[in-house]
Amino acid sequence: MTNQTRRIVVTGMGAITAAGRGVESLWTAVRDGRSGVSDIRFDRYPRQRITKAAHIKGFEPSDHLTPQQIKTTDRFAQLALVAAEEALRNAGIDTATPLGPRTGAIIGSGIGGAWTTDDGNYNFYVANDRTDLMTIAKVMPNAAASQISMRYGVRGPSLAISSACASGTQSVGYGLQMIRAGIIDAALVGGSEALLTPSTFRAWEVLRVMAPEACRPFSDKRNGMVLGEGAAVLMIEELEHALARGATPLAEIAGYGTTSDAADLLRPTVEGPAGSIAAALQDAGLAPDEIDYVNAHGTGTILNDISETRALRQVFGDRLSSLSVSSTKPIHGHALGAAGAIELVVTVEALRAQIAPPTINWLAPDPKCDLDPVPNEARAHSMSAAISNSFAFGGINATLALRAFR
Repeated sequence: MTNQTRRIVVTGMGAITAAGRGVESLWTAVRDGRSGVSDIRFDRYPRQRITKAAHIKGFEPSDHLTPQQIKTTDRFAQLALVAAEEALRNAGIDTATPLGPRTGAIIGSGIGGAWTTDDGNYNFYVANDRTDLMTIAKVMPNAAASQISMRYGVRGPSLAISSACASGTQSVGYGLQMIRAGIIDAALVGGSEALLTPSTFRAWEVLRVMAPEACRPFSDKRNGMVLGEGAAVLMIEELEHALARGATPLAEIAGYGTTSDAADLLRPTVEGPAGSIAAALQDAGLAPDEIDYVNAHGTGTILNDISETRALRQVFGDRLSSLSVSSTKPIHGHALGAAGAIELVVTVEALRAQIAPPTINWLAPDPKCDLDPVPNEARAHSMSAAISNSFAFGGINATLALRAFR
């Protein structure tokens, strides 16, 4: 059982993904199995092989940001600012009033300013054009957290977690721990990534892990992941602090676990992810039998889905066969450092709606993925507690455990 006494709740959420702007657009697409994946082509990359990605269409920074903010931000920070604004408004917070020293901003990113880097390198090496004076400020992975801090007067801890695909989940976990420790009372936490640039896309192509047509987590005939971009930010608060200002808790973040494989840079182990899940449950004071839904990392690659299934089997035993486990990455793509935050938003909404979202594009069982993937159609499902997994290159594993707030 956990010995933590400060309960931490989600009071607001914001998101912008290939499914659209806002949490409602994301959840509706996930629930209904409507994919945001579409064709993407780069003029500067004529030899492009893979043409599918979950990219955000029609995003105009000037619709959301001031000219000064646009001048000093890369796309990944712009997306984070949009998500943060929605999270604060959703939490019932006046965005014109500085949040002060008892609030933190912890925003993860696996890459940071990818577009600024890509454009800068092209201009320097190919076009012989001038270098953007704000390049350094725009590319640094902490830019999103810093921009949010400046925009909303966050004078508590402001930092970035950069741990590849675990960045968003670890950012939430660190915010949880800081509030528990009494360092702060509230935090804007989450992740942002805008990596769909020509050179970054090529780098993923050469790894041969990208699906040429569709991402099919846990399915027979799966053949890879689909990249995505986006941001999700959550306002989390100590329960009494939230109630005192009249906030409505959406869910409770009950536990957090993180481990390292300390093995291969790219190939996951079973013990590391299993340890992360077990640690989150222990931190939350939850038994495996109390978990009703798992939002899986579920990339759709052959080895990752097998290792995650085995890790879940190690923790949940025979019960795994009847436990609802779904991956929503075929909807919003794998947004690397933002993925865990986006999927946490989905998990909160699943608990609130009492619906297990589907794993779309699923064709048939893979005997090595012997779990219930909620294939292709959402399922009404009584849920009191859930977990969300993120497993990253470098062997970094992170899991969050949630309780429905009633």
